[in-house]
Amino acid sequence: MGAYILRRILLMIPTIFGIMAITFAIVQFAPGGPIERVIAQLQGNDISGADRLSGGGGDPGSRGQEQMGGGPINSKYRGAQGLDPEFIAKLEKQFGFDKPPLERFGLMLWNYLRFDFGQSYFRSISVIDLIKEKLPVSISLGLWMTLLSYGISIPLGVAKAVRDGSKFDVWTSAVIIVGYAIPGFLFAILLLVLFAGGSFLDWFPLRGLVSDNWASLSPGGKVIDYIWHITLPIIAMSLAAFATTTLLTKNSFLDEIRKQYVVTARAKGLTEHRVLYGHVFRNAMLIVIAGFPSAFLGAFFAGSLLIEQIFSLDGLGLLGYESVLGRDYPVVFATLYVFSLLGLVLGLLSDLIYTWVDPRIDFERREV
Repeated sequence: MGAYILRRILLMIPTIFGIMAITFAIVQFAPGGPIERVIAQLQGNDISGADRLSGGGGDPGSRGQEQMGGGPINSKYRGAQGLDPEFIAKLEKQFGFDKPPLERFGLMLWNYLRFDFGQSYFRSISVIDLIKEKLPVSISLGLWMTLLSYGISIPLGVAKAVRDGSKFDVWTSAVIIVGYAIPGFLFAILLLVLFAGGSFLDWFPLRGLVSDNWASLSPGGKVIDYIWHITLPIIAMSLAAFATTTLLTKNSFLDEIRKQYVVTARAKGLTEHRVLYGHVFRNAMLIVIAGFPSAFLGAFFAGSLLIEQIFSLDGLGLLGYESVLGRDYPVVFATLYVFSLLGLVLGLLSDLIYTWVDPRIDFERREV
């Protein structure tokens, strides 16, 4: 198993390199980069982020206005007509665009190997500190949603498979289908209206991961306050995942229960509990475990974006989305690198869980 783990770790290097290379190449051709954004701010089209531009001090807007009018025409960037080329060159140097693309890409990879993500273009903070600041929210959403959905869905899926066709199976399937049909963000809004001070009850907070006075609370009070804030977002996120995992577990168990080895085990006089959890469970759970990495990453990033927005939870999903819109490339590439690395590690972890659930699986004897 050690050789297989080593091979998988070594394969992570070209995989991450390919992901970053493709993304970097796409960004080179994407219109409206950070320099165009600054130029737009100087022209008065977008001044929201001008004061946050990092650099050698002073307001980039006031420095840019001194360079506007009377200078040679510079058409390299959209909207740069009338700006002094020296000013454009200073912007390129500030953002690192004065170097060739290959040199910038190689420098970025070298820094990322050391987890040095540099500074945000439009925030006065390093990218690693920004990620650390947003990470607790994303970990809370992704981890608890995955644990809740798997913790409920697997036992329920097994119960539905054992009682296939019964009234219990029919009415739980109806509830699951209705839950799956409701979008998570719509259910989140419904929860806010019903339980967060909308038109009905005021049981849960409207926004944030913790209260403003969280630091002054006792350890027990901090735990209660945290659970109080995270309850509604987790319920909203778990709805679709809960339905999917339950039906996947049921169908997987049904397929295994109908196989010959189950009939043989029952003929030998084994109890139903022994048949289900001693024989069927290991085989049936393989397909469920296979979906764990994608389920966790989906909750960790894409699945949490709208939930973060609705409940005012400032996590990595919202950070990555806003950085793409704002052309904050250091944050974009850093979040992509973190999620890619996390996905590869979770994929390896999924294989290790395979061998724990079913020791008959031997990855040493197969090609990666």
